[in-house]
Amino acid sequence: MRGKSQPTAEADPSTRERILAATAEVLGRNGMTKLSLSDVAAQAGVSRPTLYRWFGSKRELMDAFVVWERKCYELAVAKASAGLPFEERLDAALRTIVEFQLSYPGLRMVDIEPKHVVRRLSRVIPEMREQFERLIPGPDSAEAAATVVRVAISHYLIRSDDRDQFLAQLRHAAGVAHPSDP
Repeated sequence: MRGKSQPTAEADPSTRERILAATAEVLGRNGMTKLSLSDVAAQAGVSRPTLYRWFGSKRELMDAFVVWERKCYELAVAKASAGLPFEERLDAALRTIVEFQLSYPGLRMVDIEPKHVVRRLSRVIPEMREQFERLIPGPDSAEAAATVVRVAISHYLIRSDDRDQFLAQLRHAAGVAHPSDP
């Protein structure tokens, strides 16, 4: 095994994606403390040697996973808001938060290892707040963005499967009228 694992040029990049997606599944079931590279490899449908060609260690996998997870969320927001006028991008971002939190398996790690999640949230919250400050117009954008993030984090920590209520709360916090409202 090499220090910094580098796949060969002919390696399939979708293998890396499958491994990272499998990491989310395994983390959602077992948490970080009990994360097994064998479990990740099995979930991804690859051998351990293949996993090690992409990620030389558990730490390397976790470092890549954090970046990948953030990128998945950002791509989901970008896709949802693509081609929309600026005033509709905020609502698209809010809808993305709801869908992401209710469908993404890695987010259930809070149930298994809350200490790790709370530590990670301390790094994510400021980034989310900045993202929403750019989307929320008006002089109170900082307060609204902070409130949106707190509502999102509350729903993450204490899960609710009520999509409509979650979205309504996010919209209220952001000052967004429901699209069907006059």
